Amino acid sequence: MIAGKPIADVQSGKVIVTLPRRRFLHFAATAAAAAVASALPRVAFALDYPTRPVRIIVGFAPSGAADILARLIAQWLSQRLGQSFVVENRPGAAMNIATEYVAHANPDGYTLLNVTTINAWNATLYKNLDFNFIRDIAPVASMSRAGGVMEVHPSVPAKTVPEFIAYAKANPGKINMGTGGPGSGPHLYGELFEMMTGIKLVAVHYHGTGPALPDLLSGRLQVMFDLVASSIGYIKSGKLRPLGVTTATRYDVLPNVPPISEFVPGYEASGWQGIGAPAGTPVEILDKLHGEINAALADSAFKARLADLGSPAFASSRDDFKKVIAADTAKWAKVIKFANIKVE
Repeated sequence: MIAGKPIADVQSGKVIVTLPRRRFLHFAATAAAAAVASALPRVAFALDYPTRPVRIIVGFAPSGAADILARLIAQWLSQRLGQSFVVENRPGAAMNIATEYVAHANPDGYTLLNVTTINAWNATLYKNLDFNFIRDIAPVASMSRAGGVMEVHPSVPAKTVPEFIAYAKANPGKINMGTGGPGSGPHLYGELFEMMTGIKLVAVHYHGTGPALPDLLSGRLQVMFDLVASSIGYIKSGKLRPLGVTTATRYDVLPNVPPISEFVPGYEASGWQGIGAPAGTPVEILDKLHGEINAALADSAFKARLADLGSPAFASSRDDFKKVIAADTAKWAKVIKFANIKVE
């Protein structure tokens, strides 16, 4: 430095400018102040949020399980945040219509998405989606996670999972498995079981498990991987025999039914539900929503309501929920490819 002036040195073809210490400190302080100033509007925006009604987009028709949970959390958020959270149903294309809508929405926190495991399945089931779920939807909070139960008609001689595996291997291609349609939960849960045990079942597809249950009860179907909430009445009455639950732990309502994983190590099949937002939504808003939703999941009355619906509360950090989504997307991609499942 000469006479307090910056010197430009040329080293290896690069020009290096050195500033006087006083000017450098002033420059650094100004830059830091600018960074703080630019962050203040975002923080203030999050503190004020929401200042108008917020929409939660649900990819199913009203009255279904996903819709009911979305309305429960909408009511909670409305009460806690002082603005209306309104559920808007956009059914069709296995949630893809709703997901595409939110993926392309303004990332300002006023359009949210009810996300489910179906979003993870769709990443592989559908080849030409106009969005990438993991890239375009930011996880806000998980809400619930529920599994199913492997159940058989009483005419099936097997009374345990190992006995069923032996029975199926002795009768390859002769055991009918009911599903809620190609790529549905009951279908994928059953295909995962086949993939991990080496047995071969005949998938019989219905438009939902509701129409499949009468055929299972009559004996036209021999096995189904159904939601616990849908089958618990038939199980308790003895009309269906449970062999195992698809979750890693036992269900409180079926305390004597072991997890399938006790006999098939690593088997786990469950569906989650939560809230997502368009990618790019300010993190301050995501954190605010996450905190309020987790407060609901810690509330005893709210948790009891979820349990009554057969959807146990599932709280996690935003980062952990993101990891769950990524892991399930990869896991079910393998099952879908193994079973060569196609949807139209």
